[in-house]
Amino acid sequence: MSKPTMSSPLYTEDELKRLSWQCRRGIKEVEVLLAPFFAKHFLSLSEQDQKLFVTLLDKQDVEMFEWFTQRAEPSDPDMKHIVNVILTRLAS
Repeated sequence: MSKPTMSSPLYTEDELKRLSWQCRRGIKEVEVLLAPFFAKHFLSLSEQDQKLFVTLLDKQDVEMFEWFTQRAEPSDPDMKHIVNVILTRLAS
């Protein structure tokens, strides 16, 4: 997995490395979405969406699996938004 090489106004290089590591998950189907998304798109997100992504990383793998496979939708509108951002960007 490639690592972000740009800087972020919100996150230090060490924090970006930690976030990249947090994209590694127990459920591989979740990891194969999160890791490439983080590597390719995280730094181009708005500050609000970056914060939402970081919040998403605190969610349970099973929850994220259900959301990413569209078996369920997050009840929180912010989580629904960032899940849609991830799915849309990875589909293009």
